[in-house]
Amino acid sequence: MKKILAILLLAISLIAGCSEVKQQQTTGKEEGENSVGELSNQRYDVLAENLEAPWSIEKIGNTFYLTERPGNIVKIENGEMERQRVELNKELATAAEAGLLGFVLAPDFQKSNLAYAYYTYEDSSGQFNRIITLHLENNIWKEGNLLVDKIPSGSYHHGGRLKFGPDEKLYATAGDASESDMAQDPNSLGGKILRLNPDGSIPNDNPFPNSYIYSYGHRNPQGITWLSDGTLYAGEHGNDANDEINIIESGQNYGWPMIEGYEEQEGMVSPLFTSGDEETWAPSGMDYYNEKLYVAALRGAAVLEFDLDTGDYREVISGLGRVRDVLIEDDTLYFISNNTDGRGAPQENDDKIYRVSLSELN
Repeated sequence: MKKILAILLLAISLIAGCSEVKQQQTTGKEEGENSVGELSNQRYDVLAENLEAPWSIEKIGNTFYLTERPGNIVKIENGEMERQRVELNKELATAAEAGLLGFVLAPDFQKSNLAYAYYTYEDSSGQFNRIITLHLENNIWKEGNLLVDKIPSGSYHHGGRLKFGPDEKLYATAGDASESDMAQDPNSLGGKILRLNPDGSIPNDNPFPNSYIYSYGHRNPQGITWLSDGTLYAGEHGNDANDEINIIESGQNYGWPMIEGYEEQEGMVSPLFTSGDEETWAPSGMDYYNEKLYVAALRGAAVLEFDLDTGDYREVISGLGRVRDVLIEDDTLYFISNNTDGRGAPQENDDKIYRVSLSELN
């Protein structure tokens, strides 16, 4: 009798848990208003929906700019969404994971209308990634200066994140283009984190002479962020499992493909966190708040919180599918789902940008 009762209690708890994960209540959305929902007792706002494979979030004042892989930039302001055209000098590649990826506004954007972008293209010479400037004119983004070209690109692993560091340099993550050996090749930009001046020149204090390479031995790094003390962190996709969160230091070798996960080898850096051999996160965008890293997880279908003080991590958002990017301002977390990228299971009106107070996650 006790055994039967235990089985019944377990079944009830599993049903309750499943219904909680699936819970998503939204109100009708009127012009200029946000839909509001609740997920696992967390209240969140939906700021925009029906996005097409969104990749990167930028915010200035109350205005958001999101890149979409098919080649648009979405502006969201006062509850209104406008899909702005992007005119590029090269044809966007349609390979898996490719397209219009990283995007960051210039520090003086309000005066200059200037931004920076990372995109995958193809022409008669092959398929590559490049870093460019974009200028906003009459609601159209036009490619301006070419900063870095011929970053390796293949079937997968394009990297693609762009961010300005506290040193006012532009950082970019570049994948190994599915050719693992190039991550260790000092003459290739693949499998690296790159650092450049905003005009595209190489900083004099980069670790390797006349090279954009800041760190190497990466498989497919994506999210990067800095602590208030200037420490740089990056997330990286492992091979099936063994995804990583690393502290990035100038000139260091992060081991791929020689080591992965918690494996060690002299002269190579092992990660601060790893998903291990059995679990995968597929970490993408990353931001920082109050001694914690917040990481968008694609295959993990969550926002993960990594506590730098305790060494623990947990899911703080789940049930919304693949998450591509996160952005934190004050105590508010913004994140975008990525279920329309061909690998997810789109929910109604996906993809979306969400907002939640970090206090709701505790």
